[in-house]
Amino acid sequence: MASSIGVMPWINRKIVDPVILILQRGTEPKQLAFSTALGIALGVFPIVGVPVFLCGMAIALLGSLCHAPSVMLANLISTPLELSLVVPFLRFGEVICGGHHFPLTSDALKKVFTGQASREVLLSIAHALLGWLVASPLILAILYVALLPCFKLLVHKFSALPTSPKLLIHSHPEVKLKIRDV
Repeated sequence: MASSIGVMPWINRKIVDPVILILQRGTEPKQLAFSTALGIALGVFPIVGVPVFLCGMAIALLGSLCHAPSVMLANLISTPLELSLVVPFLRFGEVICGGHHFPLTSDALKKVFTGQASREVLLSIAHALLGWLVASPLILAILYVALLPCFKLLVHKFSALPTSPKLLIHSHPEVKLKIRDV
């Protein structure tokens, strides 16, 4: 019996299975690539918790132009990236503004948590937001271009709909049927 505890079963259940379901529903590769790129670009917003709301607003504003499950799944997947890109966005924003480097110390973090945030801490948050604001369109464009061929291939492989009415729907090699003798 396979163990259902651990990282791999969670990844299969929360990421791989939803991706396969999305691919099998026949969504257009361009829409999937755009939606995934959008979810990641919004998902790396440098303030934790905000990307979910940004993705929700993007889905509401774009409507049928984006695929909502793909946006939200990409947002979930991008959470580790979000946390790891806070400092690069901060430094990029400082370079854009020409400001000095904010020292990332435990004292600064303590001031934030105790509500004694100084002007420098608030300015560093603004720099991180500026860095994300400038980088996010580039992230979106690069991811779209990189993901489009991938989704074209994956949609073709996993699509449940035949490409031609004369072709039969073949089962995927991952699906094994049990044949009984009658």
